[in-house]
Amino acid sequence: MKKFVLIILLMVIACEDNFQVVENNELTFIATEGNFGSSNGAITVFNGNQQIQNIPDVGDVVQSLAIHNDKLFVLVNNSHLLKVYNITDSGLRLPGIDISTDNSGPREMVIVDNYVYFTNWNTQDVKILNLETYFIEGSININGLPESIVSDGSYLWVAISSGSTVEKISLETREIVETIEVGNGPQQMLLDGDLLWISRTYYSANWTETYHGTTLINIQTSEVSMREYGVGTVCGGDMMLIAGEVYRTFEGGVAPLAMDLTLNRSAKIGTYSSNDLYSAGANNKNVFMGITSDFQAPDTVYVHNDLGELSYTYIVGASPGDYEVWSGSN
Repeated sequence: MKKFVLIILLMVIACEDNFQVVENNELTFIATEGNFGSSNGAITVFNGNQQIQNIPDVGDVVQSLAIHNDKLFVLVNNSHLLKVYNITDSGLRLPGIDISTDNSGPREMVIVDNYVYFTNWNTQDVKILNLETYFIEGSININGLPESIVSDGSYLWVAISSGSTVEKISLETREIVETIEVGNGPQQMLLDGDLLWISRTYYSANWTETYHGTTLINIQTSEVSMREYGVGTVCGGDMMLIAGEVYRTFEGGVAPLAMDLTLNRSAKIGTYSSNDLYSAGANNKNVFMGITSDFQAPDTVYVHNDLGELSYTYIVGASPGDYEVWSGSN
């Protein structure tokens, strides 16, 4: 349940008394989308169990984060911005750079060589930001609503969330070279070697039932396999690598996926309510579970290690949506 125009502001962090302060040069960035129609989306920076910086009023719906060359890139969906901050050992250097995307409705991004490629709902395209000039130098038209985007360095793969396909795009020609049928509602993607994993969420004709599935593409052989999970058995579609295994959100936590796309219930990390798990992510052996609830405020990010053990509890504003970890200056 991630990133579909909602939500409030990431505010403060509090940790249980038995957690010791960790001082290192690894920083965690957590974004909250903020209230739709407001500008109170936020980015908060943590070192271990301590909040070291909070940046309020980043914009309307802070959508996604990416780190590249000691810079944090931020897409702000309803403010139609791409923001860039320099990262230091003490957090983000302000005020950063604002780049207008001309009312495009930006969603997700991938950074390849010296370009940011990012998907956009309003303009139905992939825009291309040159990191030498910070100028959007072009776009690739997409038929549908593009969501997740990944790359192997030669091609882009773009999930069309409003349909049933993934578009394969040549980085050399910047043209679509193949349209791949993957099943209804492709959302988030994860590229692990030659394997492209795709989570899917779609709805009944009257929008009363939610269905979930996963698709796997071998990008070398073009072999496609799919599995449907039925109605309401999976909540959300976040995908991540944890200790070399592919996981996706499942029944209030994250569970590893087998090659036949079955979910390993016994190895699931997290036992939260499926209705309350708003987002999940993983980086550097940390697993993040963003919990939101109409009946309990403020919301919480639970940080687990790759064994599933709880490391930190962050008390936050509401509905944290994306996570990035920076491991110090190069």
